Order: sequence, then C-alpha cells, then structure tokens
Amino acid sequence: MQQITFLPTVFLMGPTAVGKTAVALELARALPLDVISVDSAMVYRGMDVGTGKPDADTLSRVPHALVDIREPESGYSAAEFSEDASTAIAHARRRGRIPLLVGGTGLYFRALRQGLSALPSGDARLRAQIEAEADEIGWPALHRRLLDTDPEAAARIHPNDAQRIQRALEVWAITGRSMSSAWADTSSPGLDGPLITLVLAPRIRAELHQRIATRFHQMLQDGFVEEVERLRQRPGLERAMPAMRAVGYRQIWDHLEGVTSREEMVQRGVAATRQLAKRQLTWLREEPEAVWFDALDQRVLSRVLAHLRAALT
Repeated sequence: MQQITFLPTVFLMGPTAVGKTAVALELARALPLDVISVDSAMVYRGMDVGTGKPDADTLSRVPHALVDIREPESGYSAAEFSEDASTAIAHARRRGRIPLLVGGTGLYFRALRQGLSALPSGDARLRAQIEAEADEIGWPALHRRLLDTDPEAAARIHPNDAQRIQRALEVWAITGRSMSSAWADTSSPGLDGPLITLVLAPRIRAELHQRIATRFHQMLQDGFVEEVERLRQRPGLERAMPAMRAVGYRQIWDHLEGVTSREEMVQRGVAATRQLAKRQLTWLREEPEAVWFDALDQRVLSRVLAHLRAALT
C-alpha cells in the first residue's frame, strides 16, 4: 500500500503585538502558503480595530481562513476551531499549498496539534456564578481555590487570568475532575503530517511593553472606543460573553458604562495586554521543537523566510 505524504503544516506563533500578521503576509507573498488565523477574537465580525485584524483590502489580496466567521454574540470553542482549522488545512493541501497557521491563541494551537480532550461544554449559568463570586472576592482568591482542586493547572494559570481560572473551576464543578485529568483523556486525533513551528518573540521584554502601549494608543486613535460602542448597541451582546473577554474590549466597555475614567481605561487596557503577552510567552516556552526569532530584529522577516525555505526543501 502506497504511503500518503502530507505537505508540512507551518505554525507561526508569538505573543500579541510582535507583528505576526505582517510577517505572515510577506511569507504568503513569497511562498505557496495559505494563511489560517489562530486567533480567538478575529473570528468575530465587527471586532476589527481591537484585534488588529487585517483590513478588507489586505484580506482580498491574502485571504485568511477563520476570520469573520462568527457573530460576537455566539461563542467559539477550541473544538470548533480544531474542526474548522483541519478543514482549512485539508483544503490547502488539496490545492498543493502549504497551510500557515498564524496567531497567539495557545489553546487553539494545542487543540489542533495534540487533539481534543474530553472536556465538557460550557455552562453559562455556572460561569455567571463564578464571575459573580470573582467580583466579590477577586480572581486571585479563586486561583487559590484552584490550587486545591487542580494544582497542576493552577501552576500554569496566572492568578489574574480570569478566563482560564473560570474554565478550570467550571470543569471541576461539572465533572468532579481536574482540567489536567480531563486533558489527559484525548477524544479526537491531533494534527497529521510534518510540522514546522516558528515563534516570534522579543529578545528584550521592555521593548515589547513599549510596543504594546504604542499599539493600544494607536488603536484608540483608529476608533477602538467607537467600535466597542457599536458592539454595545447589539441587543444580544453582553459584557460577560466570550467575545468581550478579548483584551481591551472589556476595559473599554467598563469605561463606556462609567465604571472607569478614560485614563484608567487606558492603564487597564495596556496592563491587560501586557499580562496576556506574559501568559503567551509562558505557553510558548513549552512548545516542542520550536525555532525562535527575535521579533524586534529589523531582519526578522528575511531570517524567517530563509529558515522556512530551507525547511521546505
């Protein structure tokens, strides 16, 4: 029986604000690549400025799969991503092109590469209860509770990472099992064929912090507040929904509700983005066989392109 040979899949990973999209666009112009977004916020229509989504002209020239595929009122799970990404990868291969998966959502990358675990679906009522408790005692206190039920997960989750703390406590409440135990029971296959993993990350963390602050202020100039105001007018969209957990969106929502001043909103938005980048970098250090590039190196594009060309030959 003849063995089937797959084209490689390329992961281009990195924390927020390092320029992954710009590098992906240039790679797609130079090589036969199909770009597939791995971003839990870019999937939502109407969330453009705050996600750094490529504009319509760019998307027409270099299409990105899995962008603008959901309304922000609906959720989008790792299971749905894995299925959609697998379909996009197969489509690229049928066309004789190499799938290039680009983004910073580590859970999506892991779900696709390792397969999905037997995790339960989300429970909106339970999540609301956990969030209400967090409003009273704070997420660090709930993180300490997680230490008792799932110390392995707690060690990986930052005490202020609301979304992941909430999910881990939700899994425990529904199943009586830790998140780590549930992940160990894989219920769907992982990625097939050869994999090339590239990571863009800053050599100097302080420079990334400055870039994050500059980028956030630029987003505000580009209409980020107005974008969130339009989203707030949608009758089915609420602050607690998954789409509004994206960094910047909840902070601006609170500002528009009168909870914070504009100055406080900016400070909180920048701080939340820095915390996200820190979590992403922690996650990326666990990536097997990844090749790292200094995202702030002026020659980063040529270095990534040269490495990728060599790896594909």
